[in-house]
Amino acid sequence: MFMASEPVSLLLKRLIHTGMKLPILKLRKDQERRILAGHLWIYSNEIDTRETPLKLFSPGQQVAILTHRNKWVAHAYINPRSLICARVVSRHPTDTLDEALLTKRISNALALRERLFDNRCYRLVYGESDLLPGLVVDRFGDYLSLQITTAGMETVLEQIIGVLEQLLKPAGILLRNDTSVRELEGLEQSVSVARGDIPGRVRVEENGTQFETSLTEGQKSGWFYDQAGNRARMQRYIRDGDRVLDICTYAGAWGVTAALAGAAEINCVDTSQAALEQTGRNAELNNVAKRVETEQGDAFDVLKRLAAEKRRYDVVILDPPAFIKRRKDQKQGEQAYGRLNSLGLEVLENDGILITSSCSFHMEQSKLQNVVRQGAVRQNTQLRLLEFGQQRQDHPVHPAIPETAYLKTLFFHKS
Repeated sequence: MFMASEPVSLLLKRLIHTGMKLPILKLRKDQERRILAGHLWIYSNEIDTRETPLKLFSPGQQVAILTHRNKWVAHAYINPRSLICARVVSRHPTDTLDEALLTKRISNALALRERLFDNRCYRLVYGESDLLPGLVVDRFGDYLSLQITTAGMETVLEQIIGVLEQLLKPAGILLRNDTSVRELEGLEQSVSVARGDIPGRVRVEENGTQFETSLTEGQKSGWFYDQAGNRARMQRYIRDGDRVLDICTYAGAWGVTAALAGAAEINCVDTSQAALEQTGRNAELNNVAKRVETEQGDAFDVLKRLAAEKRRYDVVILDPPAFIKRRKDQKQGEQAYGRLNSLGLEVLENDGILITSSCSFHMEQSKLQNVVRQGAVRQNTQLRLLEFGQQRQDHPVHPAIPETAYLKTLFFHKS
């Protein structure tokens, strides 16, 4: 029991009397507004630590959120070690993060994906947007790649696996818990098979094209489903005979798709030799290996060399990793995006197409557009923005959580 004021103690007794045996986490004055507006995150500086000291809570513990006037707001789980101190899991007083709620939320997520897609390759659960903060599940046909990033979700891991088995009956479930975000929650990093077997490579169907990837050794969960819609958009810009440069190719999804759309020469660049070997296998799988070349190297170094050699391409694709992971990286990250796009423009033919992306939440679309514009001005080049894309629909944006909208992809014409 907390050393709380009498009103809080009385309310706790009432909660226990009604079956809600959850400790109370009390907010400071007026700190409930963002939560009432729909956001799911509560920061440590929003907590009334005098009434409810954080040291009394354990990571992953479920709590009842109260306003400073002792009005119930939501149920959440807490991690006193984290800047994001608590994450809301329910706004209904009888719901807690248990098997019943997990079944409801995952079933709703599954119903949406089945409505959106004809195949079984998609992001099944996208954290906060599916009201399951800290949980990501990617589906690859009969196989699931699961990632947990918070202590709260870690406490219900077995229930999550049980619900997934009940709903989908997968042949294998992989835990890809090797992200550095877990360290912020006091969790260890690991990769392990939770259920069944995971083959060395699995098939991915995207926009009618077959790919292969490794779930255990690939980046993130094994595939970047978020860019699938933008790769579909790209196909309309590819002309027969085009020369395409694919920077940060990973497993070749952009480059192979360009080849199937009619491109004659595709140069796929990545720092990872393993990724390039997978690119080669995907090119062979789609009978375009003779048109797809791979090159291992740093994106900036390769672009500088290609520019020095006066190499030119009809389509340049820039899909780098996040240059701005935290707000303190903003200036340096914007400069990196600027350098990358300037180099991309330098090797792009007139009448060519630049496809450039940022997966950094802190890099707003207007800022990305501006760094590309600045590069064009320095090169005395004219650009026209043709369209812009975001993450595919299996990464839905929560309207009250701007952090769920992170991917920006811009399509420019150079003249």
